[in-house]
Amino acid sequence: MSRRSGILEFAVLGLLRESPMHGYELRKRLNTSLGVFRAFSYGTLYPCLKTLVANGWLIEEAGSTPEDALAASLTGRRAKIVYRLTAEGKDHFEDLLSQTGPDAYEDEHFAARFAFFGQTSRDVRMRVLEGRRSRLEERLEKMRASFARTRERLDDYTLELQRHGMESVEREVRWLNELIESERAGRDLRSPASGGSAQQDTTHGTSGGLPRTGDTPRTDTPDDTAT
Repeated sequence: MSRRSGILEFAVLGLLRESPMHGYELRKRLNTSLGVFRAFSYGTLYPCLKTLVANGWLIEEAGSTPEDALAASLTGRRAKIVYRLTAEGKDHFEDLLSQTGPDAYEDEHFAARFAFFGQTSRDVRMRVLEGRRSRLEERLEKMRASFARTRERLDDYTLELQRHGMESVEREVRWLNELIESERAGRDLRSPASGGSAQQDTTHGTSGGLPRTGDTPRTDTPDDTAT
């Protein structure tokens, strides 16, 4: 399994832990709530769902809402398939949530892990946040050293690009420091109204301590009756 497909499986299990969904709804949630997955297509999502079903972590059910039944009767097609998390899938997701290895600190995996911090224990959140901060501090040190070595040979625009990259990492380190301080103080950032995963994007502007998502979701609506 590639790292990227593993991240997608993690996110799918996490979203389906909240409630069963059909494929289109699931992809919309991946796009709007977890910005890191905007590049994923249905051609990527459905093989992932098939794998999770084959592993016994999901089951497929026919859509049971009146809207699904009406659409099926009008078009003559099958009702949309709904994906539901099994007990084994829930146990597997909880095991993934407890993991704090180096992969949890990488850019895309950290974004997915952070989106499900509302379902993660405080001690695990702290280990992931501190690991991410350590990783970024190492990256920042290397960027500064490279900048100092090459600044005399670079034109102004390349220098500005390097400064922008360093400033972005510095902002995320400050953001992580604030989150770690909140965790140590026992403050919980989860909104009582959210009931699930926090919205996540790779832009680290903060709103109530959480990353903000600002892109407009895609509106394509391909056929979701077959997998």
